[in-house]
Amino acid sequence: MGFFLFFFLSLLSLASSASRVDQKTFIVRVQNEAKPSVFTTHKHWYESSLSSVLSPSTPTQLLHVYDSVFHGFSAKLSPTEALKLQTLPHFIAVIPEQVRHLQTTRSPLFLGLKTTDSAGLLKESDFGSDLVIGVIDTGIWPERQSFNDRNLGPINSKWKGQCVTTNDFGSNSCNKKLIGARYFCSGYEASNGKMNETSEFRSPRDSDGHGTHTASIAAGRYVFPASTLGYAKGVAAGMAPKARLAAYKVCWDAGCYDSDILAAFDSAVADGVDVISLSVGGAVVPYYLDAIAIGAYGAAEKGIFVSASAGNGGPGGLTVTNVAPWVATVGAGTIDRDFPADVKLGNGKVVTGAGVYNGRGLSPGRMYPLVYAGSGGGDGYSSSLCLEGSLDPDFVKGKIVLCDRGINSRAAKGEVVKKAGGVGMILANGVFDGEGLVVDCHVLPATAVGASNADEIRQYIDSASKSKSSATATILFKGTRLGVRPAPVVASFSARGPNPETPEILKPDVIAPGLNILAAWPDKVGPAGIPSDNRRTEFNILSGTSMACPHVSGLAALLKAAHPDWSPAAIKSALMTTAYIVDNRGETMVDESNGNTSTVLDFGSGHVHPTKAMNPGLVYDITPMDYVDFLCNSNYTINNIQVITRRNADCSGAKRAGHVGNLNYPSFSAVFQQYGKHTMSTHFIRQVTNVGDPNSVYKVTVRPPSGTLVTVEPKQLVFRRVGQKLNFLVRVEATAVKLAPGSTNMKSGSIVWSDGKHNVTSPIVVTMQQPL
Repeated sequence: MGFFLFFFLSLLSLASSASRVDQKTFIVRVQNEAKPSVFTTHKHWYESSLSSVLSPSTPTQLLHVYDSVFHGFSAKLSPTEALKLQTLPHFIAVIPEQVRHLQTTRSPLFLGLKTTDSAGLLKESDFGSDLVIGVIDTGIWPERQSFNDRNLGPINSKWKGQCVTTNDFGSNSCNKKLIGARYFCSGYEASNGKMNETSEFRSPRDSDGHGTHTASIAAGRYVFPASTLGYAKGVAAGMAPKARLAAYKVCWDAGCYDSDILAAFDSAVADGVDVISLSVGGAVVPYYLDAIAIGAYGAAEKGIFVSASAGNGGPGGLTVTNVAPWVATVGAGTIDRDFPADVKLGNGKVVTGAGVYNGRGLSPGRMYPLVYAGSGGGDGYSSSLCLEGSLDPDFVKGKIVLCDRGINSRAAKGEVVKKAGGVGMILANGVFDGEGLVVDCHVLPATAVGASNADEIRQYIDSASKSKSSATATILFKGTRLGVRPAPVVASFSARGPNPETPEILKPDVIAPGLNILAAWPDKVGPAGIPSDNRRTEFNILSGTSMACPHVSGLAALLKAAHPDWSPAAIKSALMTTAYIVDNRGETMVDESNGNTSTVLDFGSGHVHPTKAMNPGLVYDITPMDYVDFLCNSNYTINNIQVITRRNADCSGAKRAGHVGNLNYPSFSAVFQQYGKHTMSTHFIRQVTNVGDPNSVYKVTVRPPSGTLVTVEPKQLVFRRVGQKLNFLVRVEATAVKLAPGSTNMKSGSIVWSDGKHNVTSPIVVTMQQPL
């Protein structure tokens, strides 16, 4: 309640000075069953209510009306009007809009999905041919071969969606593969004015590339040959090549607006999608103020699996986003392919890097003058980052330029160097970026280097300057390298736990391929993604948890096709309990940012393993009532809960659930506040459903986090039939550790149930916090 009280006190402080200029978009939650009979439609009722709080001269305009995952509407209001609206009967909440941002082909093979596999997940699920994946993103470029409908059967009669046609998105844009396409821009235009249709399409067509890329990762058809600029040659395919796609465009030049995102969820659920993929994120707020969490709950309640990107705020802690427990939160890992592009220095040293480039290159065998952009005079900070207009052409002409990452995009830095006359670029990671290398299709020869290698290059430039000699270098592009070890590695940028909203729910849930992923790309956007890039390519290489998320969306469609009776929670459980944490060297996955061993806060339950997820043995299922108990135990008010669940909540049963960590989740997270206590304890109650073999006996193996005692009762689960549910109890006792005020200590272990055939693995995390 505190957040709402703060929010409305803030509104009150603004109200007296509010004017039409102060208007912002708000999402309004209304008690749907309470519509007065005098109104023929909910829209009529909402407009009447809205006009009662607006001044007579202000037109009443609803941006969106919601009725599938949410009951209510969105509109532009001043703080005073929002406050008045909140006081009307049956008006439950007024939620301020948040602006979200995108979280920017070998991965099916790396995941063990082979076209020739006669008994694996692809075969069992018929490649997901009757399932529909809704992609909420920047739209789609429908003409790409990844979206062809050759040999696809008729569209399932349950599909209620439509293909919205415009001048640039004709009726033939959709087919038996791309079966739906819509766009939502009312929220975007309410905040930014009418869109510039010379740079954006007022249609489902993609003018960015991100949505085309993510859609083809989830469900792209087999395309051969596939490559970008000659790199990553091979067969391109999505996770569920026969699944149908529906594109919901909500992201525009200025971002992705909550009111539009919620409208996309509303339409996707009404249209009949089976999976929703959302590679978009923003600030973490309580679930009842989070449009994505609200929309995802409404979808999950109707049996729709929702996966979302964990965010690109890594490697720092507490950066994970999209943390609602009914959402599959996906971090990013590497695959066993990279694109080496090393830097050879004038002193003979070779520094490792990564890059792709196929244009007019550097002359073989020739060494070029090398300079650090930040030492070229003027504003050293701007020039060090190679910001627009910051480089002196006299300083960089004919040279390879070392630029620091930050502020502008990596590709834009290359453009700045090229415009100033530079012949090549070395892109230097900062300390926070660590050693993670992201490749881009630059407009000039360019490579990316890690933070330690960047320091070595700077030291070489400095020493050359002190000795009055010229620093020189060249870039050695080595093409595509396969079989890279170690892999997978947790990508440096992948957002990390703990969960900022509910520490008792471990997030991210899993990781999936997200670094340097090849997928489809629009025709009118160059591979560098900047306006001056006139090159055209059918595919492009991108990185981000944005790329990891649709891998899981496609896998969820395959699992749903193979197991139509599984709930979204059961599918997520199967992906989590069969995930692995060991790389292709047989060691625990490492963190790309520093080369150290990674932890559950980096990878959650681990890296997805599709073929094992097909047959997990046991699943942790969750019902809508379980989520209500979770929200009750999160100390949300009945009003807060109703915003999310669209119904009156009864919290009387929540006490039986015990505490917020007792949600039937496939991972365990205990958080202890030390407060001078020597020993602390808690317990978890879990229920598992047998989806493996009848007459199976599962025995538990516990690897407790160091310094804790973990006991499980019973130690054996005896199942007589498939579908049978059995409960077990986990007790955790922890001894206080010495911590500075305000600091925390995290240790992890695991709980594994095994019948000799299936290993059902859950991480267990114990966090000790020393209060200030």
